Amino acid sequence: MTALEKIARLAAASSFDSAGPAPGLAIDPAKVEALGRGTKYDLCTSSAAKRESEGGLGSALRGGLCHTFTGSGRCVSLFKTLYTNDCSHDCGYCPNASVSSRKKTFSYAPEELARITLAFYKENRIEGLFLSSGMGRDEGETMEEMIETVRLLRAAHHFRGYVHLKILPGSSKEHVREAMELADRVSVNLEAPSSARMAELCPSKEYENDILARQRYVRDLSREVSLPAGQTTQMVVGAAGETDREIFDRILLEYDVLKLKRVYFSAFTPLAGTAFEDRKKAPAWREHRLYQVDWLYRVYKLAEGEISAAFDDDGFLRNSDPKVAIARASFEEPIDPNGASFAELIRVPGIGPKSARRILLRRKNGRIERMRDLVKLGVAARRAEPFLKVGGKAGTTLDRWGV
Repeated sequence: MTALEKIARLAAASSFDSAGPAPGLAIDPAKVEALGRGTKYDLCTSSAAKRESEGGLGSALRGGLCHTFTGSGRCVSLFKTLYTNDCSHDCGYCPNASVSSRKKTFSYAPEELARITLAFYKENRIEGLFLSSGMGRDEGETMEEMIETVRLLRAAHHFRGYVHLKILPGSSKEHVREAMELADRVSVNLEAPSSARMAELCPSKEYENDILARQRYVRDLSREVSLPAGQTTQMVVGAAGETDREIFDRILLEYDVLKLKRVYFSAFTPLAGTAFEDRKKAPAWREHRLYQVDWLYRVYKLAEGEISAAFDDDGFLRNSDPKVAIARASFEEPIDPNGASFAELIRVPGIGPKSARRILLRRKNGRIERMRDLVKLGVAARRAEPFLKVGGKAGTTLDRWGV
């Protein structure tokens, strides 16, 4: 029995008055486990919650599955599930696709899923809900039922926990608005960096009309509807022959044009019973390196041109810290932390924004003369030393940098 099945059985055996399972509404642990397992490759995390200041059931301030973070930085646990694993799309990598050899289909009803979520909450297993879904037979009907689930939680049961709600490709603008009004975060799965790559992954999806148009709906409606945890998306890495540069160029548009909060990456893993079961697995390090260049652009605010140094001539990232390649291209000689600007410091491997600020504050009290002074400020000395001149001594030369 899986952990999720055990939780479901505990909740099924409990009685929570009006918030517990309604008469005649039993929790099916097999359904809960199957639909929970179906979100294994659906990613999420958060930076804010809409209703933190409000009282009520599930409030993140009062207070499995997956975890996310509120605006205050507190980690909360979420019940992460599909609404249905029935799907009319034929995504080659997905075990829920119409072309896969999945053995059994499961679906919730809105009241059923709302009460199961409440049962898990009353068991102190979760503090929120991450709700994704297959398309079902009709995306409009499935999206309406997903929205109704969250509407019941919010209005009928006064649930104030965190909710991440997936927007299904092809959803109407009105459904997008309703989802945004009820959830803390919404997302539309992008999966591929272009329409051509999407055609390879899933011929039944129209990249522009089904996905990008819905992302634009969220961007435009965000001017009217509060969505503090923002819009996110995720991409499958290595399933369609795309390069890392293609992915990076796509995420630039996601951040700069569509105003997304985060982009997540999932290295492709071939699954038995799917159309892509015989394709080569993408290395986990490729996903990791994409997260690193995403961080350099989104958090460090490095320019696209600088980050380009991290890609090889074929458009792929190397299995090494991309910041090292960027530093080699940026510096003609090691820099002195006593005179370097914040912008220069954060381009040194082993120095992040926090440690760069600490260095600037430390300089007000005297010069930095030893590497151990930097270590005390949070600098990763082994990575940073080749690019620094400390106490008049440089740790290496340009020749040893290999440039």
